[in-house]
Amino acid sequence: MYQNERVTVGITCFNAHDTIGNAIRSAQSQEWPDLEIIIVDDASTDGSPERVASLIANDSRVRLISHGENGGAARARNTIIEAATGDFIVFFDDDDESAANRVMLQVAAIKAFEASKGFRRVACYASGERIYPNGYLKPLPAIGSAGTIPCGMDVADYLLFYRRRPDYFYGSGTPTCALMARRELFRELGGFDPSLKRVEDVDFAIRLALTGGCFIGTVDKLYLQHSTQGSDKSPDANHSAEIAVAKKHEGYLRSIGKYRYARHWPNLRYYHFKRQYVRFIAEFLVIAVRNPILAISHLLATGPKRLRHERRMNKRKLQ
Repeated sequence: MYQNERVTVGITCFNAHDTIGNAIRSAQSQEWPDLEIIIVDDASTDGSPERVASLIANDSRVRLISHGENGGAARARNTIIEAATGDFIVFFDDDDESAANRVMLQVAAIKAFEASKGFRRVACYASGERIYPNGYLKPLPAIGSAGTIPCGMDVADYLLFYRRRPDYFYGSGTPTCALMARRELFRELGGFDPSLKRVEDVDFAIRLALTGGCFIGTVDKLYLQHSTQGSDKSPDANHSAEIAVAKKHEGYLRSIGKYRYARHWPNLRYYHFKRQYVRFIAEFLVIAVRNPILAISHLLATGPKRLRHERRMNKRKLQ
């Protein structure tokens, strides 16, 4: 079914010596006949390139591209997009494992959407799970895997300032590790913004949404994400990147009167992670003065879920 088209599996690698093997093996095991696998090592210092080279030595489908200096995930993914020859590109993370039928099911979902809607501006996200060191499994349902297919500016509004449509299912957002789209779409949108060291996947989805794109997802759980820590995942890195995304889309946000909200809401997350609760309350009151209904509904929708998640994530290792 639809297996006459090439799929590029893109894997970015940075200091992933101990995990990259599982990601490569899950890419090699995909149930798809015309497959290429491109691995971009982003100047690892832990022997990852040598580890990758040993794993792919006998597989002509796999190419390793090494960056001379570290440029971040967005730049590494752009290298994959530039080098890809596939009709579709799907991204696997260097510490994730994907089911053997992931490529097949995501291509089928995209082709079914195109046949029914008559256009190709669509991104497909796989559902999955994230596992934490204590054994806690967090479900990661895909955006668009239920309800009305999310499309256009309504998705941008959700990603920028959490305005939700009740008939849309937003799932776990728009992570690149779950993403497949046509190569032409990635190139048309200019790939990922290399100036962003975090949330570059959110920015990509915002740009797709603002140009009328749609977001579909698989119901099946097709990948397992291993939760890891790193300096690039710190609250400080995330905070600055989220503010940068709001500033990048300032023109659109000001046109609908939501720039101040989108610019300041990341401060709340940051103050929570830093346990600066006096500043949290003060910032929330400033935000709520101008957008009381949105701010209160936003906090009630996300706050309790975040606290439950943190409790489960920080529990002692399960026996």
